[in-house]
Amino acid sequence: MKIKRVLIIVLDSLGVGALPDAKQFGDEGASTLPNIARELGGIELPNLERLGLGNIAGVEIKGVNQLSKAEGVYAKMAEASPGKDTTMGHWELAGIISEQPFPTYPDGFPEEIIKEFEEAIGTEILGNYAASGTVIIEELGVEHLATGQPIVYTSADSVFQIAAHEDVISVEELYSYCRKAREILKGEHAVARVIARPFKGELGSLVRTASRKDFSLVPPKPTLLDSVKEAGQTVLGIGKIDNIFADRGLTDSKHIAGNQEGIETICDSLTEVEAGLIFANLVDFDQLYGHRNDVQGYAQALQEFDSQLPEIEALLEEDDLLIITADHGCDPTYPGTDHTREYVPLLIKGAAIKAGVDLGIRDSFADLASTVADILEVKEPEDGSSFKEQIMD
Repeated sequence: MKIKRVLIIVLDSLGVGALPDAKQFGDEGASTLPNIARELGGIELPNLERLGLGNIAGVEIKGVNQLSKAEGVYAKMAEASPGKDTTMGHWELAGIISEQPFPTYPDGFPEEIIKEFEEAIGTEILGNYAASGTVIIEELGVEHLATGQPIVYTSADSVFQIAAHEDVISVEELYSYCRKAREILKGEHAVARVIARPFKGELGSLVRTASRKDFSLVPPKPTLLDSVKEAGQTVLGIGKIDNIFADRGLTDSKHIAGNQEGIETICDSLTEVEAGLIFANLVDFDQLYGHRNDVQGYAQALQEFDSQLPEIEALLEEDDLLIITADHGCDPTYPGTDHTREYVPLLIKGAAIKAGVDLGIRDSFADLASTVADILEVKEPEDGSSFKEQIMD
């Protein structure tokens, strides 16, 4: 059977166990989903279980059972690129194994970068240190409101983040600041993402808004998205996919305010897109729960997704494939609030696949891109190895 349409859903940060080199990243023992389940005494995810989540090699998730015959294909994938950030993870899912890590700035950005940025935007900045985004806006909120100066900060990831109250600096002006920062941050300082972080509210109850926008580096070589687009097929990005790939390789994109809107948009897209690739990112797991060490919130969000998975499955045609995976870990039980270096799950369902196939441990996320390209009969990316023959009837 020829597959006409592939839906990839990235459950942002849903790691399933530390990679062998996790210690080098300070993440030894991190295991996002297993640790959440352990801390809560178990988690019920019956639909993901049905697809084979509990059958993944070496992954024990309390409350999720191993089945004698799962409905889906299952595996876990190791990240071959030297990082644990959103951009690198998604690029590898799309067929690019990065050779070098993106630059990070745990002690803040160099003076010459900040000075050039201040000159470009015509004002001084506040901050310039590594911090949690929700914490720094409270720490510097009074001064920001008084001076109108934007707040610049980073994290363990390769990011230059600019936060501003929407009543002080408009969203569009904040975006213009980010574009100027993106122009400055090149060469040795080419961070993976410049991120606009608008917020609103009163001191003591400041909240980040859905107008976040990422200004990413352009992928250094063609991706799965490029191949599908060049073949004349639809490539729809849902969530922050367009930001991650710097708008390249997409024929359309839809932004979402959170997981629930994302699930609704996925369902709508399955009634609208006839052929090609639908690539969706559900960011709440990472942004709202992983980074905030909210174990209960993370678990609830997973259970909500699981409960709505049958709605997505009901819209699949016989010539569709559903793929569920992740881009890195962000263990809310682990010290700190940063991403964690982990394996990610891989679950595949479709009428044309061999149910219950165990793909074991894949050497890179790029194997997924190679396989999808092979299945859609488009040019395969340079990196990755296809496992099409192992899963197709």
